[in-house]
Amino acid sequence: MNRRAVRRPPGRSPDGGSDIPELEPPIRIGGWNVSWIFPALLLVGVVVADWNAYEHLRIVTWIALAPVFAAVMCGVLTTIGFAVVTVVTAAVLEQVLHHRYPITLSDFLLVATASALSVGTSALRVRAYRQVRRLEDAAQATRLAVLRPIPPRVGGVETADTYLAADRAAKVGGDFFDVQPTPHGARVLLGDVQGKGTSAVDAAAALLSAFREAAYYEADLAVVAERLESRMRRHNHYASLLGERGERFATAVLVGVPPQDTGWLELVNFGHAGPLAVTDERVWSLPEADGAPLGMTELTGELPPVRRVDFPASATLLLFTDGVTEARNPSGEFLPLVDELRGAVDTSPAALVTLVEEAVLRHSRRRLTDDTAILAVRRDPDPPAEGASYD
Repeated sequence: MNRRAVRRPPGRSPDGGSDIPELEPPIRIGGWNVSWIFPALLLVGVVVADWNAYEHLRIVTWIALAPVFAAVMCGVLTTIGFAVVTVVTAAVLEQVLHHRYPITLSDFLLVATASALSVGTSALRVRAYRQVRRLEDAAQATRLAVLRPIPPRVGGVETADTYLAADRAAKVGGDFFDVQPTPHGARVLLGDVQGKGTSAVDAAAALLSAFREAAYYEADLAVVAERLESRMRRHNHYASLLGERGERFATAVLVGVPPQDTGWLELVNFGHAGPLAVTDERVWSLPEADGAPLGMTELTGELPPVRRVDFPASATLLLFTDGVTEARNPSGEFLPLVDELRGAVDTSPAALVTLVEEAVLRHSRRRLTDDTAILAVRRDPDPPAEGASYD
C-alpha cells in the first residue's frame, strides 16, 4: 500500500477540469450541500422574531448577520443572493409592519453596508483559498518530483511507504527514500538530510538522483555508497558557491537485496538508526550506525563498511527516519516501536507501514515535530516476469 497521491499536473483534476474550486468543500449531509441552511435559518428567524416583536422592540437589523455567515460558509454567488434578499427583506418588513418605532435610515444603511461588505469578504476568502490551493499543488508537485511513487511490487520485492510531513503545507522535507530495481537485485535507500527548508529538499533530491543512477549501473554496493558520499560533497561545494552557510549532511541506510534468495542482504549505514527485521515470530534490529553521515566521512577517513547480515525471505525490512524513533507523547515518552511491532498479526509491508504510521500519530497525538518517512520491503515470493526496462 503505497500511500501517495496519483501524479497529475498541478491544478488539474483527472477529468481535465480545474481542481481549485471556488471555495472550500461545503458542509454536506448525505451528499447534499447544506452550507446555505444556517444563514437561511438565521434570516428566517430574524424575520419571524421581528414580525412578532413588541412595538417598541425592533430586531430587524440583526438580519445583517445572514450574509455575514453566508460569506464564511458559502461561495460568492450564494453570498450575493443572501445580501440581496437581506436588503429587500429589511425594506419589505418596514413597509408591511406598522411599528411605532420604525428603523431609521442609519439602521437600514447598516444592513446594506453589512451585506455589501459580506460579498467583498466572500470574494477575498475565495481568492485566498485559491492561492492556498495553488501553493499546496506546487508543494505536492515538488514532493512527487523528489519522492516519486514506488510500485508495490518492483525489482523482486514488495514495498509499501508513507511520508508524514511535520509542515502540512510544505508536504516534503529532508527525509527521502527510494527502491531501485537493478540487474544486481533491488537497491533500497532511506535517509534524512540535516536541517529544514528548501535547501534540505534540494540535498535530498541530489542524493536520490545519484542513487538511482549508481544503484542501477554499479554491481558493488560499496561503489554506490561512494557515489552517494561524492554527490553529497559536490552538493555542499555548489551550495557554498551560492553563498549558503554551513555544510549539509545526511544520515542514511543503503540496502542491497540479492536477485536470488541467499538468506542475507547487504547493508551500509551512514550514521542512521538501524532498520528492523520483522517476522511472525520475532522482531530484531539490524546493524546501527557504524559510520559517519553522508558529507562527513572525511572526519573518519573512510566510508562505512558493507555488512552482510542474515535475512530470511519471509522477513520484512522496516526502515524509518527519526520522526518515528523520536515521536513522543505529552509525557515526553518515546514511542515503543518494537513493542508495537511484536503485536503485529500481519507482517506484510503494507500492514507494517500502516501499523507504524498509526502508532506514531496516536502516540504523538498527531502533533508531529519532525518529518517522518517509513518504508517496508519484503522479498516477493512470486515476482512478475522480468523484461521491463527500469528508469
